[in-house]
Amino acid sequence: MAVEVERKFLVASEAWREGAVACPIRQGYLCLGDETTVRIRIAGAAAFITVKSKTEGISRAEYEYEIPLADGEAMLRDLCARPLIEKTRYSLTHAGKLWTVDVFGADNAGLVVAEVELDHPDEVVELPSWAGEEVTADPRYRNSSLVSAPLGDASCEI
Repeated sequence: MAVEVERKFLVASEAWREGAVACPIRQGYLCLGDETTVRIRIAGAAAFITVKSKTEGISRAEYEYEIPLADGEAMLRDLCARPLIEKTRYSLTHAGKLWTVDVFGADNAGLVVAEVELDHPDEVVELPSWAGEEVTADPRYRNSSLVSAPLGDASCEI
């Protein structure tokens, strides 16, 4: 079983931008259940289907498979809940760990969230200076939640 272990933070400054590599992402959800989510994602020129379980602490089961780009485009267009999540994902390394910073657009414009994937739930990670408030346990910051309750500049205050 594939397990995702990650911590999530709001971003406190622009210092992460130096050396970061960008990838545009569009994603939507085929299933938005409490126990399971099923996501379609177009990242650059590749498409993926991802199945995730309910989060337990900072871990959850995750199964991700590449699918034909045309199939991904069709599922985003015809099957996924609206609105779609639009963001640019920036990748960078800090203290030997890969970090991603998601700069959201559309209904979530203005939201910037950083994530770091860990090898195990108890792993100690050195936080970069630009990592702000930790929101790992706050379900409002899950991409699946941002579909029905956007957190962009035009949305309600957090």
